[in-house]
This record gives sequence, structure tokens and C-alpha cells, in this order.
Amino acid sequence: MKLTIQNLEIPFKQVFAHATATRACSDTILVKADSENGIVGVGEGCPRKYVTGETIHTAIHFFTKHREAWEELKNVGDLEAWMAENSQTINENPASWCAVELALFDCWGQENRQSIESLLNFQELTGQFQYSAVLGTESLASFEKQAKKFCALDFYDFKVKVTGHLEKDRSKIDFLKDLPIKNLRIRLDANNLWKTANEAITYLKDLNYSLFAIEEPLQVGDYEGCRQINQELGLPIILDESFLRFEQFKDLATDSQDWIINVRISKMGGILRSLKIAEHAKTKGFPIILGAQVGETSILTRAALTVANQSRKNLLAQEGAFGTYLLEHDITDTPLMFGKGGMIDTQHLSSESGLGLR
Repeated sequence: MKLTIQNLEIPFKQVFAHATATRACSDTILVKADSENGIVGVGEGCPRKYVTGETIHTAIHFFTKHREAWEELKNVGDLEAWMAENSQTINENPASWCAVELALFDCWGQENRQSIESLLNFQELTGQFQYSAVLGTESLASFEKQAKKFCALDFYDFKVKVTGHLEKDRSKIDFLKDLPIKNLRIRLDANNLWKTANEAITYLKDLNYSLFAIEEPLQVGDYEGCRQINQELGLPIILDESFLRFEQFKDLATDSQDWIINVRISKMGGILRSLKIAEHAKTKGFPIILGAQVGETSILTRAALTVANQSRKNLLAQEGAFGTYLLEHDITDTPLMFGKGGMIDTQHLSSESGLGLR
């Protein structure tokens, strides 16, 4: 097995912005696993300084340091053993490890003529998966244009990025309310915008809308402040940057209905670590959302489907699958993208080996 890594930058069709960052192109790493039999597996990770502390530079350093050991791994059991011995190292480099794990799974799956699900002894993909619309903090004109497109596709579940400018945010919510959308459901993503719970509470009250939930309203790890928001407003708190690894379940105590965990495959460190979190969340009564990094290609979209398929009972929403709606081009022949109603049908993937992407 030979492993290689490269930085992948694909221009966006439009700039995507939120409270923490503005992006005009993807900024991911692509790992390739070339077997001695000529099989090529691919994996993707999204290092984000403001999420996991990673950068492209640290990802390449992590890869270079451990590449030789990974090239000796022969199967899923070997990979799990390496993960167990290097748990803390993966905690520090989850997105980087995600790309390696996916590349190896894709390669081994193709070699054994098995889907990722079959390789990992999971239930095969079946049925449809429904995605949320995600709207950034662009100008009101851009917001309205994108919202109309989602409306035309019959989306009803919306994630809206908060700007911190009350009138602008109120105008965007009012615009969505006035669109012909049945059963409209809105959740906000503040990307750690507010310093105190009182600031967030006042702002959210002033919006005067019955939201589904609020994501990351406060600074990373401010669980007590988030509890205050929940108690005051009765609003579930979605944890993203404040929940990166399994050990953080201890910070949530037993109030499971107050929290929703955003499980992003790259952020969590791949499929196996994401599934461990999703399964424990189900056991403890925590709902989850399967999130996505802005600019993901079809590789991470496909990986998230594996987790979604195993987590339907406590899965509230799913993000991603933007493909060439956002990217100028994807790296697969047939991008995995949502269609009418935000749906993806996975029937064509169930018979494919590895990730099923070419």
C-alpha cells in the first residue's frame, strides 16, 4: 500500500460566509491509497483552525509522521488497533485522520468487492436521505436568491447563519416565513457569536420567532451559559465546535433533551469515531444532526451516509450534499447531490464497492 496526500482547492460558485470565516473555495486534504493490485482508494478531510485546531500544514505533518505505519495496515482490524493505541494523537488531528481512514476503507472495499457498509459489517445503505437547506451570512439579496432556489426544490428545513445584526437577521427570517413553504422549520447557527448568555437571550427574544434550535450561540465549551439559554428560552442547543470527541459526553450530564450533537465526519475523525458518538448519543437519548464542512466533495457526503444509515432513530437533520450547487466542479464522475425535497436516493450506491465513487 502506498499513501499520498495533497491539498484540494476547488472554487465556489459563490462566496459562503458565517460569523467565523468567509470562504471562496474549498480547503481540504485528499489522501490516496494505492494498493499493489492497482486499486486506488480516496479519502477527504477538512482541517479547520477554528474547529479542531488543524491546518493544511499540520495535516501534512501528521500524515508524513505516520504514513509508513499506515502503509503496513492490512485490514479494518489493524486500523482499529492503531486507532486504539493512538487515540490522543487522533484527537489532535481528527480531520487529517478522517482522510486516511476513508482512503483505506475505500481501497479495501474495492479490493474485496464490498461496499463500505459490508466491509465494516454494517447494514447496507437503503432508502432516501433528506438534507437541510443551509444559508450563510451573505447580503440580503444573495440570501433571498438562495432561499428562493431552496423553496423551488421544496425544502422545508432551514439552517440560517446569524450575522449579529438584528434587523438583518430578522429580515431574513421574515423572508423565509413569507415564502410558500409548508411546515417551515428554522434553526440558527451563531458560530460562537455571543460572549454571554444574557446577550444571546436578549437577541433571540428580539428575533421573535419560534426556532427549532440554536447552534453554538456562545464561546466554545460554555456549557453552563448554553444551559442558561435553554432554561430561559426552552430552546435546544446544538453543539458543534463544543463537541469534538467522545469524552465530552461527560460535560453534558443527563439533560439529554437540552442538547443536540452535530456529528461532522471530518470533525469527529472519520466513520468509526463518528459512529461511536452517534451510537452512544442514541443510548443516552441525545438527538444528533449529521453536519458537513462547507466545501466538502462527494467523498465526505458518501462517508456521512454510512453514519446516517446507522443512526436514523435519533437523526434530526442532515447537512451537506451540495456538490456542484456550490463547487465549480466535484472530483467524482457523478457528484452526490440532493434533489427535489432535499432528497438523495442511495439505491445506486448499495451495489458499488468501496465508497462507490469514481
